[in-house]
Amino acid sequence: MDSKGIVSVLGALGIIFIYWFFLGKKEKEIEISDSVDVTVSGGYSPEVISVPRGKTTKINFIRTDPTECLGEIVLGDFKIKKELPLNQKVTIEIKPEKPGEYGYACGMNMYHGKIIVK
Repeated sequence: MDSKGIVSVLGALGIIFIYWFFLGKKEKEIEISDSVDVTVSGGYSPEVISVPRGKTTKINFIRTDPTECLGEIVLGDFKIKKELPLNQKVTIEIKPEKPGEYGYACGMNMYHGKIIVK
């Protein structure tokens, strides 16, 4: 195999890896009924939560990562924006009336999570 063939194979493997890394990951969905603790450290864990429609649900954000970007949580669809002080629990209550998927993010929109209403 000549150098063009090697470069082509490595390029194809690179494309496959990038696709898998960014698009192939499955989101792990956590179903909750009353409340959930979401750890804020390099992102959100759990990242995807499922809540029942029409019921008040408490989402407790606990930030353990000093990254400034993670110092704020924004739930745009619910018109909620809150500061997340380091190592403190901040509770947000939502009562979604319509089923669907609702995103949330850090203040700089770099880290994301999702709320699925069923």
